[in-house]
Amino acid sequence: MIDRVTRRVQRFLIAYPVGVMGKASVQLAVVLFVSMTLVTIAATHRTDATTISPGSVTFSDRDQEPEGLPATTGQEEHGLSQKADQIAHVFGFPITNSMLVSWIVAVCLIVFAQFVTRNMKQVPEGAQNFLEWLIEGLYKFIQGIIGPHLAERTFWFFATVFIFILSANWAGLVPGVGSIGWGHETSEGFKIDQPWFRGANADVNMTLAMSLVFFACWIVWALREVGPVGFFKELFAPKGESTGALRLLMIVVFFVAGCLEVISILFRPVSLSFRLYGNIFAGENMLEAMVKLVPHFGWLVQIPFFFLELLMGLVQALVFTLLTAVFTLLICQHEEEPAPARA
Repeated sequence: MIDRVTRRVQRFLIAYPVGVMGKASVQLAVVLFVSMTLVTIAATHRTDATTISPGSVTFSDRDQEPEGLPATTGQEEHGLSQKADQIAHVFGFPITNSMLVSWIVAVCLIVFAQFVTRNMKQVPEGAQNFLEWLIEGLYKFIQGIIGPHLAERTFWFFATVFIFILSANWAGLVPGVGSIGWGHETSEGFKIDQPWFRGANADVNMTLAMSLVFFACWIVWALREVGPVGFFKELFAPKGESTGALRLLMIVVFFVAGCLEVISILFRPVSLSFRLYGNIFAGENMLEAMVKLVPHFGWLVQIPFFFLELLMGLVQALVFTLLTAVFTLLICQHEEEPAPARA
């Protein structure tokens, strides 16, 4: 007998023909794609405008370099580059290797959800059973944080973001990501200069795009739940019951606290994006360093760290989802009405 939560999950899957990446989730994927493209274009133009051509900077004085240290050219960058590499241009839009991986992950998720939800069964089995277990677990997790009312309205976002981040993090660990591309032969072997694939969340443009999309959704949800007046009251209005001079003091204190809260809110997209980007970027750099640590046997040293990154990818997806859910709850919670007095 299918319980009430399972029925809700099945209604969710049937209501959205492509399952967890349903109509609203596909719209979110499109918004993420557009946002990431715009952010990438802006970052590309900014980088091109400030790029220093090789050979334009020379040392005319030998004392400018510290003594006892080998001379460095400044051109070789060890480890994973901080910005994604452009691999193509389509109608003037730059296509980076991290964008390519994000598209592959999104398409795979949509195809998988479409395949699973094509023939829904009352008694799930196989892939449908796995998807329903995943959606049911996520729904209970989100419902336990923000409550059933907000979960009903915002679950589509949190489920999509969690599954996409987790899939993108694990896709970045697939052999070939970062190790297949254009390069040249060196005395130490073949060196990749321009990899074709890069972890999607190892690009700050992707994490920033997701954070900005959440920030826009956060504003819409807040205005829908508490209204413009309630939104400003939640930020600046004094809490509790007080009278007289204490009331005036509380107004000043909560107004100052509200101003600080506004600054905190404006920095949330930055903190969300750099937290996810920093952990994934550092993990991929660590794996690359482990490969080079022992010549010819680096893959063996990399194995325990590979499993560590699998766990880290799950943790980072949970952290991003948990923080965005808590931020939503803090602004959308209603003040509890006092219970009516008993006669």
